[in-house]
Order: sequence, then structure tokens, then C-alpha cells
Amino acid sequence: MSGREDTSRDDTSREDRSREDTWGSFWRRIGAMIVKEFLQLRRDKITLATMVTVPMMQLVLFGYAINTSPRDLPAVVLMQEQSDVSRSILAALQNTKYIKITEIARNEAEFDQLLKSGRVLFGIEVPAGFERAVRRGDKPAILVAADATDPVAAGGALSALGQLVQTALVHDRLIPDSGPPPFEIRNHARYNPAGSTQLNIVPGLLGTILTLTMLIFTALSVTRERERGTMESLLAMPITPLEIMLGKIAPYVIIGFFQATLIVVAGTVLFQVPIVGSMALLAALTTLFIAANLSIGYTFSTVAQNQLQAVQMAMMFFLPNMLMSGFLFPFAGMPVWAQWVSEFMPLTHYVRIVRAIMLKGATLGDLQLEAAALVGLTLLAMVIAVTRFRRTLD
Repeated sequence: MSGREDTSRDDTSREDRSREDTWGSFWRRIGAMIVKEFLQLRRDKITLATMVTVPMMQLVLFGYAINTSPRDLPAVVLMQEQSDVSRSILAALQNTKYIKITEIARNEAEFDQLLKSGRVLFGIEVPAGFERAVRRGDKPAILVAADATDPVAAGGALSALGQLVQTALVHDRLIPDSGPPPFEIRNHARYNPAGSTQLNIVPGLLGTILTLTMLIFTALSVTRERERGTMESLLAMPITPLEIMLGKIAPYVIIGFFQATLIVVAGTVLFQVPIVGSMALLAALTTLFIAANLSIGYTFSTVAQNQLQAVQMAMMFFLPNMLMSGFLFPFAGMPVWAQWVSEFMPLTHYVRIVRAIMLKGATLGDLQLEAAALVGLTLLAMVIAVTRFRRTLD
């Protein structure tokens, strides 16, 4: 009887040891895999840098740059008379934190052109005979025209301007400090008088969607060839790096143009977004914008060693484009250094272009600086891509 009990205890002991060995082997294998992954991650310097430095960089960049209550918004002033009252109004506008006088218009045509081109977000016009009308009690009007294609930026300043002007005139003892103001502020929200968010969002979405898809498409182009093992055949062909780049980009230009057409048609049919300007100009500058993003994506593909790195680079570039281009947050509300950074992003210029053409009816003359910026960014990306292209598999 005791022999059977001893055998049973031995079997149980062996089972316990076997279970312990199994669990021990299980954790050893997991530990080995963890060590292996860390070693691979250490060798993959691009991915490691992306994981460690990019979140901190983006936190600092976006934390300081993004501001939903913008200040110092650019404005133009048209003074139809030179008087004590008009000078007091101009001084009040220059001292406010909401707007910043960056242009002085000579006539109404220049006033309108500055608003249409997007160089200013506000226009303030003091009519001729304003001071005399104030003193006679005729209650004249100061015209405040706002570029309402960006309602977030325009709203706060519009609501504050009337009180600011009245306070300045009272301070200078040009109007009495009691009773209703002897003038009125006549607000005119141009290009989007109803303040519709669709008119602001849909044109920006056109550029955002094209940026995301075009970057990812071409960011994978060279790395895909390398991972599939077809790079040898490509390198053996009598073809230059420039010809390879143009050959890879051209099909996606057509695809991107088709995507843009679908978005524009959907925007006009579903959301009643108008197209006030030239469709031909919109098509030409959209094609240029697509080429810029494809060139940047191709540059990423020549730097990345695999498709994962290429996608990481594309997303790292896409996020600042979306947040700092003026699509989601007012561009003019960002610090000057952040605005300079954003000028090197194609989406910044395209958001201005598409809103100006669709909502304002802007011409190429109004958008020549934005078009030139897209051309410059495209050429710069192409030069970098051709220079970076490796003629070997290393």
C-alpha cells in the first residue's frame, strides 16, 4: 500500500516539475523575444527616432503654435478722410490685440483686391465726411469687411471692434462718454455671409485627403520594389533616377486628379459649396499640389529602408500639414516662427488656393505667390529625391 502511495507521490512530483519546466521555458522564450525585438529596434534607427523624438517634437510644436483665440490678425485700412476722429480710430485699431494693420489701401479696388488675395483677413473703411457726420449726429457707419472663409478667425475680432472704437473716441474726448455711440459698425462677412462651416471645411478637406493619399502612395513606391526583390531588374535597365521618379509619379497624378474631381463634385452636390472662380485654374493648381505631395512622398521612399518606415515618415509629415496649414485652426493666429514653418508645407498654400478660387473667385494674379511656393516645393523635393536615389541595393 505504501509502495503505491510512494509511486503516486513521485508521479505528482514529476508532473509538478514538468509544469514548472514548461512555465519556465515559456517565460524564457518570451524574454528572448523581448530582447530580440529591442535589438532589432535599436538597429532600426529611423523607427527608434520616430518613436522617441517625434512625439516630443510635435507636442512642443503644436502646443505653442495652435491657438483657437487668434490675435494680431492682418487687416487693411481705407481712410477716406484725414481727421482727428479717423486718426483716433486708426490708433485704436493699431493698439488692439485682435487685429494688426498691415496694409493701407489707397482706393476701394486695392481694398477689395487685398481681401480677395488673402493677404489680409479684415478691411476697415472710414468714409469721407465721417467726422462731420458724427458731430452733426447723423450716425455714420464704419465698414468692417471680414474674410469669412475662416469663421473662427473672424468671429472674435468682429464682436470686439465696435467697443474698441467707441472706447478710443471717448478716451480722446471726440465723442461723449454717455449715451449710445454716435456711429455704427457695419459688419460685412464676405465670401461666406451665413458663416457656414461646410464652406470652410469642404475645400480644406480636398487638400487634406489628397495630402494623405498621395504621400502614402508614393512613400511606398521604392521600398516596395526593394522588399519584393524587383529592384535588381529596375537597376539593370538603361534608365536614369529622374526617369524612374517621373515614371512612378505620373500614374498617381492621374489617380489624384480623379480623387479631387470626386471630392469637388461631392462638395458641390451634397454640401452646396459654390465654385465662384475658374474651374480650369482650380484643376491646374490642384495638379501642381498633387505633384508636390507625390514628390515629397517619393523622397521619403528613397530614405526609408522598408515600407513601415515609409508610412511612418508620411504620417509624421501629414500631421503638421493638417494642424498648421490653416485648415483646422486659424493660420494668422499662430506665432510668426510657426507660420514660417508652415510655409514649407504644401497644404498651407493649397488651402488658401482652393478657398480663394471656390469662394472668392480669385484669379492666378491673386494667387501667384501661392502657386510659386508650390512650384518651389515640388522642385526642391524632386532634387532631393533624385539625389537620394540609390543606384545600388545597399
